[in-house]
Amino acid sequence: MSETRVHLSKTEPAAYQALDAFSKTVGQICADNGIDDRLKELVMIHCSQLNGCAYCARIHVDRAVAAGVDADTLTQIPTWRESGVFTERERAAFELAEAFTFISEDGVSDEVYDQVGSVFTEKEYAALSWACVSINAFNRVVIAGRYPVPPRAPQAQA
Repeated sequence: MSETRVHLSKTEPAAYQALDAFSKTVGQICADNGIDDRLKELVMIHCSQLNGCAYCARIHVDRAVAAGVDADTLTQIPTWRESGVFTERERAAFELAEAFTFISEDGVSDEVYDQVGSVFTEKEYAALSWACVSINAFNRVVIAGRYPVPPRAPQAQA
């Protein structure tokens, strides 16, 4: 993927800055409504994986690690339904993330809404929903622009 594409963030920075400000507002809504960084970052990673956005997945994996998520948990995200490492809240959040990411298929079905609503308060549900909206918007900007994800520099051995 060496093809250079228009980077919306560079071509129209005002819109990108507004999206970034929106993202920060969503982060504050999450914090204010009881969604901790661990849960928020797991949702951001899952949406980014579902969308195939390697750039955003990397950013949110780094943030998840900073929030205390271990490697084993990170590797289980794509197989969360079969994994026993996630809490009821995390599993419900993954359901919501999938509904928002694939919203054109079924919307947020009554089944998902009821299941997620039985685990989260209205404020928590709203915060997670806005988190899904935010990351899905960023995923689209980044994927359309084919933002590069270069290999990381090798870590020095101690």
